[in-house]
Amino acid sequence: MSTAGETKEFQTEIKQLLDIVIHSLYTEREIFLRELISNSADATEKLRYTQLSGSEVKDKETPLEIQINTDDTNHTLTIIDAGIGMTKEELVENLGTIAHSGSKEFIKHLTAKGDQKDLNLIGQFGVGFYSAFMAADKVTIFTRSYHVEGESFIWESDGVGSYTITPGEDQVRGTKMVLQLKEDAYEFAKEETIKRVIKQYSSFVPYPILVNGEKVNTVDALWTKNKSEISEEDYTEFYKFIANAFDEPLLRLHFSSDAPININTLLFVPKENMEQFGFGRTEPGVSLYCKKVLIQEKSPVVLPEWLRFLRGVIDSEELPLNISRETLQDSALVSKLNKVVTSRFLKFLDGQATSDPEKYKEFWEKFNFFLKEGAANDYTHQKELLKLLRFESSNTASGELVSLADYVGRMKEDQTSVYYVNGPSREVIESGPYLEVFKNKGFEVIYTYAAIDDYIFGLVREYEGKKLISADEADLNLGDEQQERSEEALSEEDAAALTNWLKEVLGTKVTEVRESKRLVDSPAVVFSPYGTNSMQRMMQLVNKDFNNVGPSVLEINASHPMIKRLDAARKNEDAFAKIAAEQIFENAQIAAGLIVDPRGMVNRLNEILERALG
Repeated sequence: MSTAGETKEFQTEIKQLLDIVIHSLYTEREIFLRELISNSADATEKLRYTQLSGSEVKDKETPLEIQINTDDTNHTLTIIDAGIGMTKEELVENLGTIAHSGSKEFIKHLTAKGDQKDLNLIGQFGVGFYSAFMAADKVTIFTRSYHVEGESFIWESDGVGSYTITPGEDQVRGTKMVLQLKEDAYEFAKEETIKRVIKQYSSFVPYPILVNGEKVNTVDALWTKNKSEISEEDYTEFYKFIANAFDEPLLRLHFSSDAPININTLLFVPKENMEQFGFGRTEPGVSLYCKKVLIQEKSPVVLPEWLRFLRGVIDSEELPLNISRETLQDSALVSKLNKVVTSRFLKFLDGQATSDPEKYKEFWEKFNFFLKEGAANDYTHQKELLKLLRFESSNTASGELVSLADYVGRMKEDQTSVYYVNGPSREVIESGPYLEVFKNKGFEVIYTYAAIDDYIFGLVREYEGKKLISADEADLNLGDEQQERSEEALSEEDAAALTNWLKEVLGTKVTEVRESKRLVDSPAVVFSPYGTNSMQRMMQLVNKDFNNVGPSVLEINASHPMIKRLDAARKNEDAFAKIAAEQIFENAQIAAGLIVDPRGMVNRLNEILERALG
């Protein structure tokens, strides 16, 4: 064997590629280590496959592992694998020329993007090796092919214009790469830096990674294993690692799928919802992998925003390695992956609600806002999400929840719609006037305690062909469900005269005053001009100056003693009638949960008390 070195020029495209990689792609430079480890893992996997196929290989007892050695004194980083190795021809083909069109596409893509370079693209086109020159002034490769009769070679370059290949002394099968680090990259000769990068990007590489003799990737890629092989303790430890958590997860979903896309997924629902405790908006917690190599940590696009509370891993072999963040957002593959995993998780929750209602109730109490956020914004999964919503109702005890399907399943034969009413609490709702006609007719009413509930119902408008109607809608048409007029009520003539008088007294505070056909026990009720009172309450909370809650629609109960006495005072032209009218109106506003300016009311109440005590 000749010992003379042979110097070769890089192919023109490689020179261009190296110039781009070295001088233009300095964002997230540490990813070069992930690329080199991935290359070593690929070489090791090829060797393992070669062994399984029955071919004879050199040093067959050598363990399949990746060794990384740091030298902070000499500023070098060494990566060693016992993989398939390279022949001289393969060194030239793989490292000196562009052997496939993908690399040319890489150059074309980067050139087209101008200054918006993205280091994550490197591996997508199979040119990960060249990322070594971002951190190294010189790269030396010692390699020996797996062939028993093979030879050893040394490849060396400064990444500028040429490289040399020299025959080397016979060595153990595989490849050793020595990086002489640049001055501004000396941190990569520090053990703690290398361990941190490995734990972030390469924790689940399928072969042991030893840094200065210590194994770093100690957690198995559980998502690739059969569920029967994994214990509860294994799942819990994995969750703690992936979510940086200290407690056990509340729920877990582990599944694999071949169609419509090949994926392995392991998702966890945490025990607690940190947003609920006021810790700010939760960051997405599901990372995207390709063949156990991290593509995007805590990906903001792999799942919809409303599933940001989930923690875990999605691994798809169909994704190009290191697909760029820009490409992720537009990728049809990622969109398909998003839809498949989301639908599967919602199906899992639906199954939980059936098989373990108490567990689902615990989940609902902590994470219901996320599902509501999805129902309000995610039209793709809205139908699935509506099935998962839970509410208290007039037919349930406090704390007992009902689904929309449950409600529809027990509707009365003469009931045509699903009714709901919003309020800050069960007590407030049940003490208010809006349930009276429904109680009288025996119709169930869903209780909603958040403005987003009413927003969702207003958005979807119906469920399983039944209209969703708020009990406090101003123009609610109950048809045959309305109250019949009581014999004790004011005459229609007196009621008409009283409503006209009230309209004159209240002025701009009301748009209309009318006799109610749905009140039973309350003297009066108001309805919001904004659709529902909950919408008006939300507007008041958003705008602190929105204290003028009118104009409203006022309905009076012509059978109520207070209203009949008010009418008598009106007929007698008693000056106190106007004071009473204003107080009845504001009492109805308070019953609706609206914020009323207390200053005028206090003076009026003092007058009423003075008259009562006098």
